[in-house]
Amino acid sequence: MTMTIPFDSPQPPSTKGGSSRRLGRQLALQLLFQQEFQAKHAAWQEKFWENQPASEQVRAFATSLLQGVKDHQVDIDQLIQTYAVGWSIGRMPVVDRNILRCAIYELLWEPDIPPAVTINEAIELAKRFADDEAQRFVNGILDHVLHQEERLSAKRHYVKTPSTHQRKSSSTPTS
Repeated sequence: MTMTIPFDSPQPPSTKGGSSRRLGRQLALQLLFQQEFQAKHAAWQEKFWENQPASEQVRAFATSLLQGVKDHQVDIDQLIQTYAVGWSIGRMPVVDRNILRCAIYELLWEPDIPPAVTINEAIELAKRFADDEAQRFVNGILDHVLHQEERLSAKRHYVKTPSTHQRKSSSTPTS
């Protein structure tokens, strides 16, 4: 079973940091997806890269995400299990759980990536590869992880919250 980027989707240029990272996240998701089904076949990852046109920068980022998720999967899965109330990891759709794994890895072990970027990119992956429910599910889990996981206290400072003044002014009618 092979999961590929749809052929009719424009490929983001790999010259911009954000675009190449977006493609890297897509490829990492595909690698994680395939790993669940192809892990017994030694050459699956090599064949994957043969069929994916990607710059070295994109490939390095995707491989880094894949390896990071593998290295921290037990911890990541425990977090998912903690915040996905009523769900078991095995019951989640493969795409959803792997989007969550990549994003939680980024939140916890990629200090240079702002949390809003990580969460927005995870939602974009869910829009592209999953259903409408997955978008809300992924957003909810990642929001809980970000705001409740103690190890992310430093990253919470990057999250913008409306000030009291902004909340009052937005609810006041204007003439």
